[in-house]
Amino acid sequence: MSRGEKPVALTIAGSDCSAGAGAQADLKTFSALGVYGLTAITCVVAETPGKVQRIQAVDAAVVIEQISLLLDAFPVGAIKTGMLFSGEIISAVAAALRDRTTAGQPVPLVVDPVMVATSGDLLLQREGVQIYERELFPIASVLTPNLDEAATLLGEQISDLLSMRRAGERLRDRYGVPVLLKGGHLAGENAVDLLFTADEVIDYVAPFTRGVHTHGTGCTYSAAIAAGMASGLSLAEAVGRAKRYVSAAIAQHFSWSGSGAELHALNHWPNEQ
Repeated sequence: MSRGEKPVALTIAGSDCSAGAGAQADLKTFSALGVYGLTAITCVVAETPGKVQRIQAVDAAVVIEQISLLLDAFPVGAIKTGMLFSGEIISAVAAALRDRTTAGQPVPLVVDPVMVATSGDLLLQREGVQIYERELFPIASVLTPNLDEAATLLGEQISDLLSMRRAGERLRDRYGVPVLLKGGHLAGENAVDLLFTADEVIDYVAPFTRGVHTHGTGCTYSAAIAAGMASGLSLAEAVGRAKRYVSAAIAQHFSWSGSGAELHALNHWPNEQ
């Protein structure tokens, strides 16, 4: 980059009106990590932490126009996908990204296979899973499923660290790309994530912060990885920094009282990253 330029990252994701997840969380993360963020909106979601009220998809042709326009205009250094919602949108996004390059170089692609909200609400139409597997996963630089998403893909539950290691190996071998399997849903004092590459398995460990009821951690984590790769970090380095960042964002979360319940949100500008 020449003087005055900033690295650029693109998020292809849904819009969350509460701004804790989706494209809004991605933009906050990009900004906090020194990256200029672009958005291609796939759907509009009426939600708050713990509740998804309505989802309205954006026409697939409009999604593609956003992506094409941005890739033509900006030196995009990394791309992440979040909530794509339908098989039609997944297929269109995969086609638009299949030959993605900037200055003749492939642009790293972080695929967060968003399927179910923290609240348990379904965020992906059922036919979308197979299209994810067939069209988008094979072109990813890294997949970032949580344990529930991995269980959906494999058709089996993941209950401990040993089964998590086996699941990550199976996902890596099945799709032929690196996989970051996030273990935040396991019991224990630490949140353990495992990065499976062609050559090794890397553990990332941070203390688990209990009692935080929010959403957007997966979006924030994958956005932070994309920000790191857009800034020139290797995948392993980008994941390590992203792990520290999202752990701090959870630990230093915001909270408000009202409406009969305490409301939490990630702090995308934590003091330590």
